[in-house]
Amino acid sequence: MKSPRLSHTANSASTKEKRLHLERLVSAAAPTPAEINAGSDAVSGLTQNPKSLPPKYFYDDRGSNLFELICQLPEYYLTRTETAILQGCAGAIANLTGPCEIVELGSGSSTKTRILLDAYSQLEYPLHYLPIDISPSILESSACQLLADYPSLQIHGLVSTYELALAKMAPSPLPTRMICFLGSTLGNLNAQECDVFFSQIVGALQPGEYFLLGIDLDKSKDILEPAYDDSQGVTAAFNLNMLRHLNRKYEGNFDLSQFEHWAFYNQEECQIEMHLKSKKAQTVQLRALNLTVEFAAGETIRSEISRKFKLNTVKQELSQRGLMPVQVWTDPNQWFGLMLCQMSDANK
Repeated sequence: MKSPRLSHTANSASTKEKRLHLERLVSAAAPTPAEINAGSDAVSGLTQNPKSLPPKYFYDDRGSNLFELICQLPEYYLTRTETAILQGCAGAIANLTGPCEIVELGSGSSTKTRILLDAYSQLEYPLHYLPIDISPSILESSACQLLADYPSLQIHGLVSTYELALAKMAPSPLPTRMICFLGSTLGNLNAQECDVFFSQIVGALQPGEYFLLGIDLDKSKDILEPAYDDSQGVTAAFNLNMLRHLNRKYEGNFDLSQFEHWAFYNQEECQIEMHLKSKKAQTVQLRALNLTVEFAAGETIRSEISRKFKLNTVKQELSQRGLMPVQVWTDPNQWFGLMLCQMSDANK
């Protein structure tokens, strides 16, 4: 006969399982032909001059965990500033949207999502959360923690890239939906990529649904550069881990000890740039991609840009696409902005 404690534990676990559905839109196994084709962005980036790689290659399990550590660094003002803004305006956001499904692109540990969930809980709204992340382990672990803390929460997690998830999202189970793109990740996209991304957001939203966007605002390089080159070397480890990820995913032989982290603020372009600099002339292979790459001593791979924005410019770009700004919040220093937009009927 089962003890009451064991029975309760089993029932609790069963209840959590009913409230959690994880769906893989990308594989965690060895690369399939389709995924190798997806590696064409790596081939294109490493064969052009200058070389570059898309930021998605930061985020294997180790990269996701390193980024969580970066967010806690004293130099990295972005997370704590955005969190403070969100704490101040979450109640207003919940009131403005009403009951809605919260979709988060690049959910990670879902720390900031809890602020929104608390606000919707206080209004006794039903809680539905759709986290999207490329790392299956961090998606599952954060989902399980959320289910333990929010007994009525329903989670449908997608292990996926943003593009694929936005194209394949089912209709919202609640009256409306809010897609959240927090953490200044928009800055990782160049102007053309940003244009494509906004098109994907418009395509994923129905009229009346919402888009919550976090943007890092332009400021002094004395504040910006330490945020991307911290004294503890965590950002350097995060950057170099991109090469480790490529080695595993595409059968590569990058020697991480022969590359170094380099970050600086490009004032002309209003963007931080992170690079991986080759310490010597060397040859690297990615066998699964049939790719051989030659590096000169001192040559770099640009691994990330982080553009810094002006609020009025972004508001204008979104409005032109039918994403009408409802309200904008900033911190006292005007370092960071949080913008809630609503999809208009005219663009659908």
